[in-house]
Amino acid sequence: MSTPQAQIAAHLQNTKSLAVSPTWLNSFVSSSTALQRNIPLSALTQTALFRILASDFRDSLATGNPSSLLPVDIFDPTVQERRLQGPIPVQVLDIEDIGTSLWSQVEAIERVERGEAIRGREIVRTVNVGEDNEEGAAGANETGGASNGPHRLILQDAAGTRAVGIELVRVNGVALNKLPIGAKMVLRNATVARGMVLLTPEYATVLGGKIEGMDQAWKEGRKARLLARIAGTGEGQT
Repeated sequence: MSTPQAQIAAHLQNTKSLAVSPTWLNSFVSSSTALQRNIPLSALTQTALFRILASDFRDSLATGNPSSLLPVDIFDPTVQERRLQGPIPVQVLDIEDIGTSLWSQVEAIERVERGEAIRGREIVRTVNVGEDNEEGAAGANETGGASNGPHRLILQDAAGTRAVGIELVRVNGVALNKLPIGAKMVLRNATVARGMVLLTPEYATVLGGKIEGMDQAWKEGRKARLLARIAGTGEGQT
């Protein structure tokens, strides 16, 4: 009879395309069963998935299969086009709405800081501004909806290789303050053109998750990064 580790690994590979590191999985099962014996396998599997989506893939996934990793030379702009067979699990290190001006994004952040939000063309005062309101407003554009995109993402695989992803067609779950830093995606048969991964719903699937510390640091530094870029480009200056 197969071990719980083998059954969990098979389930996550078959349903989520996640090749879990045996070391990580052994540690997880040992610590979980030590805290509570006779845990149902289904519950243990769901907890493992939750922990993996909140982990750094470089710690939780195996790297022995090259087909589950990005090419190490993926940034090479001299390669006109190539196909990533995959599936390749990746985590999001950065997200940018390249369809909205830098200054508009700064203004959206400052409206949140003042406790304001956009409704149509009106600026309205919000009550009890907390994390949920902040996420909704910070991702809003001038029309008051979620960020329209297209979005530019920095992606990282389990071996630490990074790539730029460009959203060609809206991908469900990809939006500012909807897709946290550390969120997990799976790429299947995606095209890489001149060093950039072209993201479409057919080839990119959002699994969810978040790396709490990385996401918090990204949010806290976002306004400063935008202002630095504005200063460098001269955007908004007359």
